Amino acid sequence: MPKRRVHVAAAAILNEQGQVLIARRPSTVDQGGLWEFPGGKLAPYETGLEALKRELCEELGIEIIRAQPLIRIHHEYPDKHILLDVWETRQFTGEPFGREGQAVRWVEIEDLYKYAFPAANLPILRAVSLPREYLITPEEADEGVFETRLTRALDEDGVRLVQLRAKELDEAAYIARAEKALAICHARGARLLLNAEPSMLDKVDADGIHLTSVRLAELAEKGERPIAANKWLSASTHDQQQLDQAGRVACDFVSLSPLRVTPSHPERPPLGWHDFQGLVEQACMPVYALGGMSRYDSDHARAVGAQGIASIRDFWK
Repeated sequence: MPKRRVHVAAAAILNEQGQVLIARRPSTVDQGGLWEFPGGKLAPYETGLEALKRELCEELGIEIIRAQPLIRIHHEYPDKHILLDVWETRQFTGEPFGREGQAVRWVEIEDLYKYAFPAANLPILRAVSLPREYLITPEEADEGVFETRLTRALDEDGVRLVQLRAKELDEAAYIARAEKALAICHARGARLLLNAEPSMLDKVDADGIHLTSVRLAELAEKGERPIAANKWLSASTHDQQQLDQAGRVACDFVSLSPLRVTPSHPERPPLGWHDFQGLVEQACMPVYALGGMSRYDSDHARAVGAQGIASIRDFWK
């Protein structure tokens, strides 16, 4: 028998302090007692946003002014297939409370992992914790220029996620640059991922590792996550096969490229928004659009399901 398909709209509601609202499931329902992001099933002929507005009014007594797509998650349970259509909202009227008697709580984003959620909600935790913009550093020979431009991207552009890419440096030089970059990032509340072998975390205590598509393929054969769960793991992907590989090694998020033709890879056919959206729909983790992206593409990327945009040139001025 085919599995029952359930379409659910859910919300990551954030207040002015940057806290996110979660609610506890009643003990009498499936997976009762676990925490979740508020929402509910779509009624016939409802869109995700229409269902979200209705559910949040009924459950929490608030009216949504503006919401933006955050992530769509397909999750298989033994008896059903769940599609979670998740929206982020920071603009609403009213003070949320449990109109149906459920417990609700404002939680700091970094404390979300202290709460027990249904398995289908776990990618939402990652999406809520990640920013919209992701800086990938270019090959920069001058250390002074590197530090100046990294600092400017963090201070002026507000970048809070950085991948240190420096393939032309030997190991000693890479470690020295990574230590400096880590200090600059952490002083501003930003995370730093190393584009390096996972073992590099033994030498530099950065926030995580970014896997090239070659490293990703090698690790996917083993099917094991190469770093600890408390570190971020990302990967470069270009097609469905690599997205599947990222799932097998439990990546927290990926970049998907190239969305447009880029000067660095002019020979690689671009995905375009349509094919990009189709791949993102099937991904099991947040996805950043990469390849010819600028911050002006951020809303478009979010509209087709991406976490946001990743870029080198747009942030490295």
